[in-house]
Amino acid sequence: MLKKFFIILGILGVFFLCLWGFAQNSYNNKTVIQLASWGSKSEIDILKPLLEEFEAENPDIKVDFMHIPQNYFQKIHLLFASNTAPDVIFMNNHYLPMYANAGLLEPLQADKNFYKKSLEALSWGNTLYAIPRDISNLVIFYNKDIFDKYNVPYPKRGWTFDEFLKTAQNLTLDGIFGISFEEDTLFYLPYLMSEGGGILADDLSRLIIDDIKTRKGLNFYADLRKKYHVAPLREESASATMAQMFLQGKLAMHLSGRWLVPKYRAEAVFDWDVAPFPKGSAGSIVPLDSSGWSISKSSKHKIEARKLVDFLASKESSQKFTQSGLIVPARHDVAESPYFLDNKKPLHSRVFLAVIETSKPTPVSVDYKEILDNLKGRFEKLFN
Repeated sequence: MLKKFFIILGILGVFFLCLWGFAQNSYNNKTVIQLASWGSKSEIDILKPLLEEFEAENPDIKVDFMHIPQNYFQKIHLLFASNTAPDVIFMNNHYLPMYANAGLLEPLQADKNFYKKSLEALSWGNTLYAIPRDISNLVIFYNKDIFDKYNVPYPKRGWTFDEFLKTAQNLTLDGIFGISFEEDTLFYLPYLMSEGGGILADDLSRLIIDDIKTRKGLNFYADLRKKYHVAPLREESASATMAQMFLQGKLAMHLSGRWLVPKYRAEAVFDWDVAPFPKGSAGSIVPLDSSGWSISKSSKHKIEARKLVDFLASKESSQKFTQSGLIVPARHDVAESPYFLDNKKPLHSRVFLAVIETSKPTPVSVDYKEILDNLKGRFEKLFN
């Protein structure tokens, strides 16, 4: 019986060796480069066929795709620390300064087809370290059916904080709240910036959280919830997200980004559209963030890695990412095309592009995450 076991084990060993040899032979004469990215299922469903297309066009290159859906940057940190960083890394502007400042990313150059602010967002020390895929900014999503029901005019470009508040007040009734409220920095920064404030000075030299302009914006935002009660308290939203409340018809307006468009197209049973953020004393200013493709400084295959980056950042690839409605493309030759300005909702998709003109790349330092962590308790107390 034992003899038979070893015979079977030996046969299996030979079988797996043959499989291993076949796999090795299939990679013979190919350069293997590794790509790391986060992403929802819908994003990965776009990315994987693109990688297959790239491999077909470059038969001498094999792409090893590393999908990291959760704790992405924690795992990227570990890969850098263990000298096993991927050749190509999907990167955003909030973490890029940390890696660029440590000399871990390859300096890059981009052509003129990208929005200038997206290039600024992915630069450190006036050097570009990622080729942009998308621009992330914020707009006001609004439920047109609720506005129509209560005979409230739709938001228009150039509306002020006072008009915005009055609109929210006119829509807060019958279990409906006028505007969303989220405690993540992203969602209160527009209120601060539009009053001339923020977290960090533009030159990153100091914190401006206690400046009078910042405090004005913070207080206005907190008052939406605590004084005017046009936004839900934490216990009133309970476990529901603002997107869920908007879909349930419990929010007339929702401050958020393009990433919600596919969800709202698929699930909203009411008419909806988008409008620009209202104007404070400094104008209508929302933070502009960007994500793109970086190359590890330690990559042993930089020529092949750059080929992949150029392919993923190309006009054709950008069109495929854009068609889903998921992103605002960082390429203006795609943004100003039917791939973005289609006939699907929202009717006024061009608002996302107009917002680029008045938005500001988020001032981000090497220790930005640490700064936000230190401020979190203070803001929780203010907002609640």
